[in-house]
Amino acid sequence: MRVFEKNSNIFKLLSEAVSEGIIVINEEQLIVAANTRASAMFGYENEALVGEPLEVLIPQTYSKAHQTHVSGFYRKHEQRRMAEGRTLFGLRKNKDQFPLEVGLNPFVLYGNTYVLALVIDVTERKKIEESQKMKTAALEAALNGITITDALQEDNPIIYANTAFEKITGYAKEEILGRNCRFLQAGDHDQEAVKKMYGAIKEGKGCHVQLRNYKKDGTLFWNEVSINPIADESERITHYVGIQNDITERKMAEQEIGHLARIFDESLNEIYVFDAHTLQFINANYGAQKNTGYVMAECKKMTPLDLKPEFSEDKFRKLISPLLDGSMEKMDFETVHRRKDGTTYPVEVHLQISSLGDKQVIVAIILDISDRKDYTQKLEKTVERRTEQLKKALETEKELNDLKTKFLSLVSHEFKTPLSGILTSTILVGKYTEKDQQEKREKHLKTITGMVHHLTQILDDFLSMEQLEKGKEVYHHSEFSLSKLVNEVIYNANMLLKNGQRINYPQNIDDVSICQDEKIMALVLTNLLTNAVKYSQEDTEIDLKVDLMADKIIIHVKDQGIGIPEKDQKHIFDRYFRAENVLTTQGTGIGLNMIKAHVENLGGSIFFISKQNKGSTFTVELPLGKAP
Repeated sequence: MRVFEKNSNIFKLLSEAVSEGIIVINEEQLIVAANTRASAMFGYENEALVGEPLEVLIPQTYSKAHQTHVSGFYRKHEQRRMAEGRTLFGLRKNKDQFPLEVGLNPFVLYGNTYVLALVIDVTERKKIEESQKMKTAALEAALNGITITDALQEDNPIIYANTAFEKITGYAKEEILGRNCRFLQAGDHDQEAVKKMYGAIKEGKGCHVQLRNYKKDGTLFWNEVSINPIADESERITHYVGIQNDITERKMAEQEIGHLARIFDESLNEIYVFDAHTLQFINANYGAQKNTGYVMAECKKMTPLDLKPEFSEDKFRKLISPLLDGSMEKMDFETVHRRKDGTTYPVEVHLQISSLGDKQVIVAIILDISDRKDYTQKLEKTVERRTEQLKKALETEKELNDLKTKFLSLVSHEFKTPLSGILTSTILVGKYTEKDQQEKREKHLKTITGMVHHLTQILDDFLSMEQLEKGKEVYHHSEFSLSKLVNEVIYNANMLLKNGQRINYPQNIDDVSICQDEKIMALVLTNLLTNAVKYSQEDTEIDLKVDLMADKIIIHVKDQGIGIPEKDQKHIFDRYFRAENVLTTQGTGIGLNMIKAHVENLGGSIFFISKQNKGSTFTVELPLGKAP
């Protein structure tokens, strides 16, 4: 120790010039010198450490391992960091422990070996590291995708992406880092949201947008993105933090709700939603407002009783009570509605219980059946007129005798069966006079309704066929809403559905307008859907699909029905022809022949594929034009 004291002035001069703590130890592990920085670091006065054993600076927990480590170091005589890769701890005079780094440097002076230890207090650095670890762990644990980009580099590349971002996009981290976020747009750059985002970055601002992005496998997903700039002390933007959230399910739900809302608003039938307990109207569609003459503001102050002069409140509440107690899911009945101008009209009412938030509501669909009331008389006159026309045709066209004979047989069967059903149901309805027999009455009224619809379809087919034969059919092209036409056709077809049958609505026709003959398109769709329902079993689905192109529309009607025998397929469009497996099913054999003529007159085509007992798919192609 005295040898080292001889050079203490030199040591002080050198040691006080550095910022690290310096401690010199001899081979007995006694401190022979310590600079001011080291003394202050360990809480001692200047020179107070000189002569003290090194162990006063080491926590007791680490003392034994430290002595072994230093002894080994004296033997090797090489410069190195002490316990490299691990955290060391020092002991202050007040017994506080603190983290430090130690660099050991051996040297020989006057034949004696010493070790000079450079000591650095890393307390603050450890706090920063722990804080950084915590922040990084929080970012990795976040469910939102998080990215950080370097605004000082060219093209603002991604320098950090968390695990959630990898899961959302399907890309691995090494495929993400160093790229601009635009790679997620996969060429779909012409989006207002993209322009808004890049405009904000150009101006150094944050923004919040929803845009279309694409995963690694090409799958589209809707990304809700928030970006925010980070600036340094000089207010220069150095980074951007982006937060991503996959909102695809939410967007799909919003689109579905919007689609249902358009169906509600565009329907020409009256549709009401009213509170099941107060009976106050909550909503009424365009058809309801148009038919009754009331505007929405007026409707919301009304109840169904304001439209139904035949009902008192007690009578109406008693009527709907089965819906409220759950004994019935829906109900149908006929009544009279009164318009704002005081006029009345007969209606068919369909009620169904539903919910709106925590509120129990009833949805009412109202059909104006004014034309239906005098339908029987019109039907008889039409049948009589058509029968007379057929007799004349038989007299003047002897050469078609066999064909006409078959036609008369079909007509006789097709009218006699429904009319017999109507007559039988009418007689039975008259027998059910008691109040508790309402369900039986409604069953037979429904039968009558179905038979009348069937006869209407037959008569429409006959009329259209006659016009085609005489060359009187005139086609009128106009622009119309495709979804509105499809909604009306499907609504009417739904009234013919068997138990468990369902028609699947096409998903790509919202807000689409086309130019064609609206009446003929409705006729074609009605015929194909009616056949699909008629020749399919219960608990089956019927798919209606539409392919829209620039110059034409392609319609597919696919069923899971009985199919067409292969030997009959070449005759399926012949007039009056019926396949052998449908001879016991009602039908005239003129529907497909008629719509084929219409389609071809409009410059289109119709074809099909079918397999017996597997089902059929009919495809119609029609050219699209411009409205006159």
